[in-house]
Amino acid sequence: MTLPQDMLAIAITAPGAPDVLAPRRLPLPEIGQGDLLIRVAAAGVNGPDLAQRRGYYDPPPGASPLPGLEVAGEVAGLGTEVADFALGDRVMALTNGGGYAEYAAVPAGQVLPMPETWSFAEAAALPETWFTMTQTLVMRAGLAKDMWVLVHGGAGGIGGAAIQICTILGARAIAVVSDADKADYCRRIGAAAVIDRTRENIAQRALDLTGGHGVDRVVDLVGGPMAAINVAAAARGGHIVQISTLEGGNADMPLRQMMAKDLTLSGSTLRPQSSTVKAAIAARISDDLLPRLAAPGWIKPAIKRFPLEQAGLAHAEMESRRHHGKLILMTAFGHGNKPS
Repeated sequence: MTLPQDMLAIAITAPGAPDVLAPRRLPLPEIGQGDLLIRVAAAGVNGPDLAQRRGYYDPPPGASPLPGLEVAGEVAGLGTEVADFALGDRVMALTNGGGYAEYAAVPAGQVLPMPETWSFAEAAALPETWFTMTQTLVMRAGLAKDMWVLVHGGAGGIGGAAIQICTILGARAIAVVSDADKADYCRRIGAAAVIDRTRENIAQRALDLTGGHGVDRVVDLVGGPMAAINVAAAARGGHIVQISTLEGGNADMPLRQMMAKDLTLSGSTLRPQSSTVKAAIAARISDDLLPRLAAPGWIKPAIKRFPLEQAGLAHAEMESRRHHGKLILMTAFGHGNKPS
């Protein structure tokens, strides 16, 4: 496979608003012995990308300074120690940065085969959110069959991944949403119930839905005042998974109530995790979740596509919080490829 001398990529020219994202011609990334070079067809847009653009989420040492944490495409190059992939394989991957580009270098342990019936755009919607939720909700918080799970931001990328992972593992997700369209979307992808936060008391409704038991797990992206609501909604022995803090990084916590309920609160960021940890998450996805994703009839996430050059518009759309599902950047290569 003949590779070009350079590629189109999206750079962050300075910390700031979406218009600081600018197309640039840059050299292709170098690949290490255990890396794959992926010809990117599609790249997902995620909350950490917005934080990095604003100057709040620096790349870890050795990672690409370009934004973009998940891609789908074809294998275009192989490190000397890579044995499980071949040139031309259709793959999806969690990157360590650099996804907003026509080529991305990724450790092989963070790469998964694409479901055969999925488009590149659909596959690019998966890795960052599914790696995040598999690590935090499944591996750390011990998600299990028949648990009740309160999912804030249920119609977004993280929320959608949480709902579908609950479905696969036999848990029951209660999605928290802000309008009827988002409620309908959450039900379509597997939510057992929904709560409209604009008109319902979240904690009381969660208790009602669970027959007074409370929710066994909480996926929270909100932070701030939601922390106390999560404690009120939680069952004894529950676990609150803090993924983001969209409405406040500090909170007044009812500590005595947490103690009385024997609750656990955990937080995590995925990007600084080691390649070994990320490979372990990938293995868990491959073993327990990917077979279901590849099965006929599986409901795919809602997708809104933007050309790679319009990354700023995609960021503005995500910041508006009007969308549901995932926002995806498409390269010229991705525009010309369909599911097989």
